[in-house]
Amino acid sequence: MMLPNQVKEKANSVALMIFDVDGVLTDGTLVYGPSGEEVKHFNVKDGVGIKLLQTYGVHVAIISAKESEPLKKRIIDLGIKYSYLACKDKLAALDELLVKLKLDYTQVAYCGDDVIDLKVMTKIGFAIAPNDAYFMVKEAAHYVTSSLGGKGVAREVADVILSSRMDLKDAYIKAMLPEFEEKK
Repeated sequence: MMLPNQVKEKANSVALMIFDVDGVLTDGTLVYGPSGEEVKHFNVKDGVGIKLLQTYGVHVAIISAKESEPLKKRIIDLGIKYSYLACKDKLAALDELLVKLKLDYTQVAYCGDDVIDLKVMTKIGFAIAPNDAYFMVKEAAHYVTSSLGGKGVAREVADVILSSRMDLKDAYIKAMLPEFEEKK
């Protein structure tokens, strides 16, 4: 994966990768089951990317304005340690997490798709938007994925970050090991 130097530098400094959910890890469609329960569609390839980031020492967090049982399950399945759900102030959540992890804004990457994400995206070191993000978000991003929300955005982001540090073929060797699929 060939990256422009500025993107590579920003990706290489990431110690914390934060994902919004709806429109990033999902396509943003809201689906309700027959009893009114919310259904979410997640991309399995994104899960591999998120787990690889964690395997190589990058903290991963979820900050979402919404909360749902499917999202809670996905967070558990991927071993994500930091999540802020039903979050009304994403910047306050980020600030709390930075204190906890002893990091600063320059070490943070954030992937968001709508205007609620701009407050965070304009503060951090590496702002990322899915290809189908709202135009103002794409304008604020340092990197716009070729992937659409829910269609491999997190995997592409993981590849960008990991390829700034190593050959991707080497990075994926760990994903081929049986223990990679074990829950942590």
